[in-house]
Amino acid sequence: MALHSRTRQPSENEEALEGQLRESFGRVVYSHKTHEKTADLLLEKLARIKLSQVVLSAITAGGCVATIFGAGKVGASIAALVSTGLLGLNLYTKDRDLGELAQKHRRIGSDLWAIREKYLSLIADLRIGNQPMERLQVRRDRLVDELQTIYRGAPSTNARAYRKAQEGLQQQDEMTFSDEEINAFLPEELRKGG
Repeated sequence: MALHSRTRQPSENEEALEGQLRESFGRVVYSHKTHEKTADLLLEKLARIKLSQVVLSAITAGGCVATIFGAGKVGASIAALVSTGLLGLNLYTKDRDLGELAQKHRRIGSDLWAIREKYLSLIADLRIGNQPMERLQVRRDRLVDELQTIYRGAPSTNARAYRKAQEGLQQQDEMTFSDEEINAFLPEELRKGG
């Protein structure tokens, strides 16, 4: 048996508040997903850098060993060239802790997830209609303050991460579930539909 909200028509004030809450909710959903995608991209980049460091180190070592066993100038030149590339890569990563930055994005994503859920609950409470508008507005204002605090400490994202978030949300339904999927998680008494 499905649960239904009251059939009364919402007031213009309720519609205005719901419109604002829905807009804020949408922005938080995108911010949350963009920070998750940024963390994923950073971790992929870190993995490529570490693999490159290993490969370049192996080639450098191989060039040095080859030089010792008579490869002469060619082995030494290869070792010098590759070790210069390795030095450049090491200098690039010296002041950039991509793993730590990815963790910051994950933490911000987690904080935004909590805000997203609060907005969702606030929209549901508005629709149910059993709380005064003033109380809902106070909750909204607190959420805005919480968001400001989170965003103030958030590292920047980029257009590539935003595009990946957009693709995940719009084309791959990363934040939505069908009734059947939700029913599979619930006991039979709480399932929706037949």
